[in-house]
Amino acid sequence: MKKILLLAPLLLFLAVVGCKKVDQLLTFTVDTSQSVVIPGYFVNAQLPAVTVTTNSADSFKNNKTSKDKVKDVYLDQMVLTVTNPANSNFDFLNKLDVFINTPNTNNKILLASITNVPRGVNTIKLTPTTARLDEYLKADTYQLTVNATLNGFNANDFTVRSDARFKVTADPL
Repeated sequence: MKKILLLAPLLLFLAVVGCKKVDQLLTFTVDTSQSVVIPGYFVNAQLPAVTVTTNSADSFKNNKTSKDKVKDVYLDQMVLTVTNPANSNFDFLNKLDVFINTPNTNNKILLASITNVPRGVNTIKLTPTTARLDEYLKADTYQLTVNATLNGFNANDFTVRSDARFKVTADPL
């Protein structure tokens, strides 16, 4: 009986470590990139939602799984880059919140944010949410909307590219 009591914690430890190893084997990333032209003088104007095609079905297939087996999706990284005009930067921006939702639904949540945008840079890295994003990445498309706090404006239209990397864990069964 004492042997069983001594072996039980060891077996429990091995099961937990084994499950984490299996999850690591079944974890992959899905990258999405989207560019949007933002009109100049957008102070106090609501920017339209940007629709992103996920192509997640292809990513799932390439990783030998399907959307019905995906169990956890989290945003790993989101980077915004001003790509046009040349030498533009985010100096007009103080704070940015990016929200995600699927079209025609009421499931809008915070995806990523930055509270103090550094000056003189054309690339910013946002802090991702810790929310599970399964339903958004499993959908064919999702929409991104932003709330921005500005300290000025840019008189010219400019192009911003959003690069997001999602961490996906699939169920083996």
